[in-house]
Amino acid sequence: MVTIRLYDTSARQIRDFTPLVPGCVSIYLCGATVQAPPHIGHVRSYLNFDMLRRWFTYRGYDVTFVRNVTDIDDKIIRKSADQGRPWWSIGYENERAFNDGYNALGCLPPTYEPRATGHITEMIEMMRGLIERGHAYEADGSVYFDVRSYPEYLSLSNQELDNLQQPAEEGITGKRDPRDFAMWKASKPGEPDWETPWGRGRPGWHLECSAMAHKYLGEAFDIHGGGLDLIFPHHENEIAQAKAFGDAFAAYWMHNAWVTLSGEKMSKSLGNSVLVSEMLKHWRPIVLRYYLGTPHYRSMIEYSEEALREAESAFARIEGFCQRVVEKAGGTVEPAAQVPPAFAEAMDDDLGVPQALAIVHTTVRQGNSALAADDKEEAIARLAEVRAMLGVLGLDPLDAHWAGEADRGEELHGAVDTLVRLVLEQREAARARKDWATADAIRDQLTQSGLVIEDSPSGPRWTLGPR
Repeated sequence: MVTIRLYDTSARQIRDFTPLVPGCVSIYLCGATVQAPPHIGHVRSYLNFDMLRRWFTYRGYDVTFVRNVTDIDDKIIRKSADQGRPWWSIGYENERAFNDGYNALGCLPPTYEPRATGHITEMIEMMRGLIERGHAYEADGSVYFDVRSYPEYLSLSNQELDNLQQPAEEGITGKRDPRDFAMWKASKPGEPDWETPWGRGRPGWHLECSAMAHKYLGEAFDIHGGGLDLIFPHHENEIAQAKAFGDAFAAYWMHNAWVTLSGEKMSKSLGNSVLVSEMLKHWRPIVLRYYLGTPHYRSMIEYSEEALREAESAFARIEGFCQRVVEKAGGTVEPAAQVPPAFAEAMDDDLGVPQALAIVHTTVRQGNSALAADDKEEAIARLAEVRAMLGVLGLDPLDAHWAGEADRGEELHGAVDTLVRLVLEQREAARARKDWATADAIRDQLTQSGLVIEDSPSGPRWTLGPR
């Protein structure tokens, strides 16, 4: 295996990746809290880790990928009361919306996708073990983690316990220390609950991930991922629970940056979210994947329509090259068996997608030069490399996943092509009779319609210009 290097939040530096089991990679990613449909900030996280997973697979690893679903929490319960709907109905509806968004953007399904409410038994076992070890206690029907019992608490977020203020938890009583956090919340009238040795209640947010990671990945696994906002309190509390229970837990911690709007993290509570379902009405899914997935995973993305249009134009150059070479080849061009070394070097270096993408664009330019020189074999060779690289990123427009989108596009392209060719024939007739004014006027009208006209030795051709 080659050496892949990753930024480890816990070490605060880039480290060589050494798997716990040679040839295998185990990843746990904090998934959705399904209280509302996903915005593009939500799907960015899974896109980044989808690309990481694809790269590990390309490098020959057997990847086990777990992404949980938080299907019970305070917000879901409040929405249930406000809307007069069962809590599980709200959760399931939004879980499907998340999966629809992931699928539309070409994300591979996880190996396992456990729901919190399906793992109450595992949570009870972990709480029982923590109470027996002196790391947790019951009070008023709730179970709390004693943060002072775990000396390494806050090592991930690099905070001081004496300066810590835990986020307020509604209806919490009986804490020995205000910084202790709830693993289990005592039952309230009208709320969903489950039976435990300490009374009826429901899970706290943090316990579920520690319990599910233990069930599906064991006492130790390679990588734990999530957004920057989860470092504290969620991931810090996960670590405390799991390690105090006796697990080694995650060897590496990876965190993706946010999608921001006007400099603020995109979130439902701020009212600045852009829903995936709405975005897909206006932008092709593959373009949205390009926009969200190609910046470095540790870099913020400031959302704007202009930035999306730039991404669309950049991807159009790649896609246009792919289509022209396929036309030139007269059929399918299979991806190369290996990506170019410079691309691999970039991806090995902390998933350097921007640097890897630069290699894609360089190869496209080389391929376009080959097309201009009528060098068919060279153009085909470059397309094979481009397809191999795009395949790793989940962005190959010729891949079967995007076939439905391509089929619809081809139908529209065929209709537009027939109309444009009629107009181009009129332009060619004007040029033949040296009526340059008419020829130029036709070209200008086509340009104003969003088309780019290229005069080539084989005749004029058109492409769709940037928005």
